[in-house]
Amino acid sequence: MALSLGALFNDKLKKGVEGRKNTFKILEENLKPSDKTLWFHCASLGEYEQGLPVFQALRSHYKNHKIVLSFFSPSGYEIRKNTPIADVVVYLPLDTNKNAKRFLNLVNPELSIFVKYDIWPNILNELKRRKGRAILISAAFRKNQSYFKFYGTSLRRALFAFEHIFTQNEASKTLLKSINYNNVTVSGDTRYDRVSSQLNIDNTLDFIEAFKNNKLCIVAGSTWPEGETLLINYINKNASKDVKFIIAPHNIKATQIKNIQNQISSKTVLFSEKENKPLAESKVFIVDTIGILSKIYNYADIAYVGGALGSTGLHNTLEPAVFGIPIIIGNRYDKFPEASALIENGGMFSISNQNEFDSILNELIENSDKRMTAGSKNEAFIKKNKGAVVQILNYLRILMS
Repeated sequence: MALSLGALFNDKLKKGVEGRKNTFKILEENLKPSDKTLWFHCASLGEYEQGLPVFQALRSHYKNHKIVLSFFSPSGYEIRKNTPIADVVVYLPLDTNKNAKRFLNLVNPELSIFVKYDIWPNILNELKRRKGRAILISAAFRKNQSYFKFYGTSLRRALFAFEHIFTQNEASKTLLKSINYNNVTVSGDTRYDRVSSQLNIDNTLDFIEAFKNNKLCIVAGSTWPEGETLLINYINKNASKDVKFIIAPHNIKATQIKNIQNQISSKTVLFSEKENKPLAESKVFIVDTIGILSKIYNYADIAYVGGALGSTGLHNTLEPAVFGIPIIIGNRYDKFPEASALIENGGMFSISNQNEFDSILNELIENSDKRMTAGSKNEAFIKKNKGAVVQILNYLRILMS
């Protein structure tokens, strides 16, 4: 009911409400009772990317199984509803007893994999009642979460539906043990494996190469208005510097893109208008599309990652880190352990205002030794933390044998 009311005022919620109306129909049309199935569940796009190396390995190994992928959020479903790793992609139905039974009757998974969080008690308890096999990967817990409070009984019970939980860190394992959940392995974060795989593909983008034109390039990824203001102010104050800027906003609605473009005094070009344009003559390239940011980071000498200045969460800092470049972020990153680790390691820098942003960006532009050293630290950090996928797959080989 709350979601339905919220959908009247929020386009994202509306997509989720409408999409869930089709979940059972899609499953009924694409699955037969005789099908062998695997079920992958992700809250949103970030969790999908996190789980993807495991999903791909299972897709390759279980060729005769149908794979069902479910999302809770439209930001995952809408972007990955045609992913080749799944045969069927749906919204997870709302977590009621009735929906849980109907969903599991249709999917009947041989194995279920949840990523990071998004624990739904009715669905998981029903899965456990049926003796369904399930694991949770890349889990990260904090002591202030409901699982570890006196009022978190139902959520706590749902965790015991998982045969095994792979955590990102020792702290999460300790918290699980405090509620007597002991089937835990600290495997690390599968995102390190995911971003590392980016280096194995062709990251060439001819139009970005033409735009960069061998100049120093700052890439601002997944930006929000708070960070865009800092960027625009910096660009306008430093128009004479022989530096290029690529801005990839989180919101790519035409009005938002136009607003950014209108505030920049230097020459700009949009991705959507790049054809037959002298790209090298522009100082700022604005990415008004999705799906290419991870390749664009390949051309960055310095990255700014958005989301940690206002109320929105920090976006993926590992994507640029894998390319061995220094990174600047906002100051609200306390819920992102990888950000704390990258800062402590010396490859990432946190800012909270225009003066701090200008200062660190100028230093990184002008001091090539600092820039190279910080980037090398990020690259080494990614390499050091790879390996979660191997541990998970080794466990699953035994589980499914």
